[in-house]
Amino acid sequence: MSQDPASAPPSPPRKGPLSFLSGSLTSLLLGWVSLGVSGRVLAYYAEHPPIYKAPIAQSIGTAVKTMVVGTTFLATFSFGFVGLGLFLVFLRSLWPGAADEAASPGTAAAAAATDAGTPAVPPSPSDPGPAGG
Repeated sequence: MSQDPASAPPSPPRKGPLSFLSGSLTSLLLGWVSLGVSGRVLAYYAEHPPIYKAPIAQSIGTAVKTMVVGTTFLATFSFGFVGLGLFLVFLRSLWPGAADEAASPGTAAAAAATDAGTPAVPPSPSDPGPAGG
């Protein structure tokens, strides 16, 4: 049984440059906020170091401090990196023909390889080839 193409659910609309730009700006804004939070957390722990009498408590306090500071800077890096990546995708989406390449990246490489007379996928060393044996 074949399905009628008209009854198939519609595919979601493709993302456009405005979507990439808004995502980039949102991520970069969150990265900037995270950088401010990271600086404040770092300043707080610099002014209030964990000081305990028991060595195990001192060790746990230092570990928690390290995890909190590391997490805030990890969030800063993550938001900044995602924002930069989305901005680069935004710039790429502005060039004509970029949408065609993004829609089917393997098709252009396969067509170019076929035009050159070479197979699109090189055979593996264990492949018996067309003879089958």
